[in-house]
Amino acid sequence: MLEIVLADYTNPKHRQAVVDMLDDYAQDPMGGGEALPENTRANLIDEMAKRDHVFSILAFVDDQPVGLANCVEGFSTFAAKPVMNIHDIAVIKDFRGQGIAKRLLQEVETLAQFRGCCKLTLEVIQGNEPAKVAYEKFGFKPYQLDAEMGNAEFWQKYL
Repeated sequence: MLEIVLADYTNPKHRQAVVDMLDDYAQDPMGGGEALPENTRANLIDEMAKRDHVFSILAFVDDQPVGLANCVEGFSTFAAKPVMNIHDIAVIKDFRGQGIAKRLLQEVETLAQFRGCCKLTLEVIQGNEPAKVAYEKFGFKPYQLDAEMGNAEFWQKYL
């Protein structure tokens, strides 16, 4: 039986599930292929809990955590409304293809609408075709303002 819940960062079971699910995702090639650093494992939930604009959705099957969506609310200056970014979305390998990611996305969308967000955003590795197919089925598409200028790219600079 699938259960989708908003993580309670004060609940030990939820705290552990978020960390374990994120670590599982981090070790997957699509998540970078390396375990989370111990410092991250130790501090992640407390740091997330300090921020009202961050939340996690967990998927459980028979009380076992099998899916996770970590979200961060941002802001669109063009729309003057909040934007919900799905920073991480992951389903344990043995549970993929069962509609769990879709259920997580539905719950995120519901919460984003409740918060008055104008859109959902996420990033996906170029070669992650299964995820891209799932996101497209849910209504996502590459971001562009002008077709002649091409798609937006996600860039980063470590500090």
